[in-house]
Amino acid sequence: QAQLVESGGGLVQAGGSLRVSCAASGIRFSMYTMGWYRQAPGKQRELVASISSGGSANVADFVKGRFTISRDNAKSTAFLQMSSLKPEDTAAYYCNAQSEFSRTLAYWGQGNQVTVSS
Repeated sequence: QAQLVESGGGLVQAGGSLRVSCAASGIRFSMYTMGWYRQAPGKQRELVASISSGGSANVADFVKGRFTISRDNAKSTAFLQMSSLKPEDTAAYYCNAQSEFSRTLAYWGQGNQVTVSS
């Protein structure tokens, strides 16, 4: 069974840092692009960052310079390191796995909340 489990969310003060993790199981992790999305109440879900199986990373402009995405294929885990957090970063953060060989194979984690207080 494919499953993505996020962890590491929580409450932090503005300017602080947090690392969220996404542990994957039931998939061939090394063949999936991993992504982090976020969704604030009343807003569309937006792509924050992604990283290919080979380690090529893309980070959205609105978090560039503050967030870093990484992956550990041996542990089937993706990470999002968030620094210099702002209140506008407050959202539910979702992990996504997209097969690099089949457009129809994609999975989502359940999301975990990141709240940044001012």
